[in-house]
Amino acid sequence: MTLRVDILKICEIAKEAGFAIMDIYDKDHNIEYKKDASPLTKADKASHDIIISRLKGLYPDIPVISEEGRDIPFTERKEWKFFWLIDPLDGTKEFIKKNGEFTVNISLISKNTPVLGVIYIPVEKVVYYAQKENGAWKYSSNTRPVQIYVKRSNRKAGLDMVTSRSHLTKETQEFVDKLDINETILMGSSWKFCLIAEGRADIYPRYGPTWEWDTAAGHCIVVEAGGEIVDFSNKPITYNKENLLHNNFLVCSSLNQVNLHV
Repeated sequence: MTLRVDILKICEIAKEAGFAIMDIYDKDHNIEYKKDASPLTKADKASHDIIISRLKGLYPDIPVISEEGRDIPFTERKEWKFFWLIDPLDGTKEFIKKNGEFTVNISLISKNTPVLGVIYIPVEKVVYYAQKENGAWKYSSNTRPVQIYVKRSNRKAGLDMVTSRSHLTKETQEFVDKLDINETILMGSSWKFCLIAEGRADIYPRYGPTWEWDTAAGHCIVVEAGGEIVDFSNKPITYNKENLLHNNFLVCSSLNQVNLHV
């Protein structure tokens, strides 16, 4: 099956969802809680509805998995050749805190791998996007797309690290203590992947639960920018698993650079 996707149209969908989120951002939030105790807001739902509607309108035959959608049995989805994987509002905790560190994530999965990724940062009005074998790109409301690349650090220098603002764990600290770190950036949501992809940081270690929709768009963007993402046993991160949770993983500009410092 050959599939042609206009990635700029997907970027526009992410932006439209982001505009809906910002309409709600400055208002009081009626917060619900899901079964796993994670928060859910009106903005999550509004973004989900827009993205689902637009994707179905453009590509009615491609199924969708969304963080805010229904659970789809593995027996059904394991046969899928392609599917959309979306997080309508990644960083809901940051949205509630009103610190701006939240994103809209849309990705396309083929053969257990992200082949397209879009991340929109509503507060900054910035889009990051990538498509397999076409590089990673960034643009804002007043700039044209520019290609981005991961950082290539001086081997004798320390590493710049980005890590989670809301999920900094003991395991992360133990990993960091083995490295020569110049600077640590605390950041919420999939924005961390973007900082790796555009060369503002070298590594992002993640210890703790993450879902496939949290990482897929950023995964594609980092890889197309020249970076790498693996779990801590050095195995590839894959998608459409029976259990959609990931193992702990590392995102970096180069695994060789990390090995030099551990």
